[in-house]
Amino acid sequence: MGLFSFLKNAGANLFKGAKPAAPSTPSTSSTPDLAAQIALKNQKIQLLRQLVESFGFDVKDLILELNDDTVIVNGKVASQEQREKVVLVLGNVDGIATVDDRLEVIEPAPEAVFYEVKKGDTLSKIAKAHYGNAMKYPVIFEANKPMLKDPDLIYPGQVLRIPPLD
Repeated sequence: MGLFSFLKNAGANLFKGAKPAAPSTPSTSSTPDLAAQIALKNQKIQLLRQLVESFGFDVKDLILELNDDTVIVNGKVASQEQREKVVLVLGNVDGIATVDDRLEVIEPAPEAVFYEVKKGDTLSKIAKAHYGNAMKYPVIFEANKPMLKDPDLIYPGQVLRIPPLD
């Protein structure tokens, strides 16, 4: 699919508890301890992996890389829907600005549109804009489960899947 941009300072605050390890040796230089940086990066990757797994997504051979505020995701998923949801879960994390999607889909299907929620948006308003019918909001809600638990709980900066209508 490629690169997807997200609002960097919106979303789940997954890295709140991630802290760099104390330097292994006292240093007089202002250069951060490389081992501590690597440990923090690995801790963040593990938190992202746990997040993907917590939603029950079946990603075969999942490999995550983290370069500053960009997550690179590799692996295989069964469907286009799973692929898009994995990208959204990773991108809707505070501190992540870009997801580089390198996932392989076993059964390709038409791609959904990604939509960034604006202030004042509701799922009904989004459904009206994309489908011409506000009552189609359940389609958007269902397309974003399990990330969305309530159709009234969306926030500005959040990115949602807007699937094509059948």
